[in-house]
Amino acid sequence: MDKLPKPDHVVIVIEENHAYEQIVDRAKAPYFNSLIEQGALMTASYAVTHPSQPNYLALFSGSTQGMTSDSCGKTYDAPNLASELLADKLTFTGYSEDMPKAGYSGCSYKGYARKHNPWVQFTNVPAELNQPLSSFPSDYSSLPTISFVIPNHQDDMHDGTVEQADAWLQKHLGGYVEWASTHNSLLIITWDEDDNAKKNHIPTLFVGSMVNKGRYDNVSNHYSVLRTITDMYGLKSLGDSAKEKPIQSIWKFSH
Repeated sequence: MDKLPKPDHVVIVIEENHAYEQIVDRAKAPYFNSLIEQGALMTASYAVTHPSQPNYLALFSGSTQGMTSDSCGKTYDAPNLASELLADKLTFTGYSEDMPKAGYSGCSYKGYARKHNPWVQFTNVPAELNQPLSSFPSDYSSLPTISFVIPNHQDDMHDGTVEQADAWLQKHLGGYVEWASTHNSLLIITWDEDDNAKKNHIPTLFVGSMVNKGRYDNVSNHYSVLRTITDMYGLKSLGDSAKEKPIQSIWKFSH
């Protein structure tokens, strides 16, 4: 098996409820499509299920944890990306737009929803790692090893427009993208699910200094993205991600 890169920092952004064909090569998403030109687009990327919440859980823990709805209030103690990073003395933080304070465990506030925040649902993730987006550092070198950025409902394409989400992405992550290109760091952008079509075909994009630009037709899903991240850092494979192969074809030194 080819070696995977080990980025100093990975930032993962999750967008909402749009199919691949609604975003890729569409004029409504100019910034996202400019990132496609800089990065590696997975053209056969699929969400695990519907609705939103189990997909977030799958990407974070390798399992939907038996969740089949967007209902609020469940908690879990299963291994997850944060718990495995912490056990290996690496770092994690989740940043959610409109969340009112660090450690907030309520169901919703303004445009924030707990269903889009899987780490708050795990009792083995310290509450202080659940942060509002306002805490996202301007000094990118102080970012944790792995972080998630969750836009609010207006800015993640759930309630707002594609154009609004695209502009938000450039405003909030454009600086990180530029910095990452010279600082061994990576941005991953994916969607929770498609527009409720049968195939659940979603865009997934990797942008960073270690990425070979291009479009790749390897079949991938939330579990294979998670497996790629855990393999990068030599962590234990989580849940159903252990059944998937890591994404290897997109890295500059993988051949």
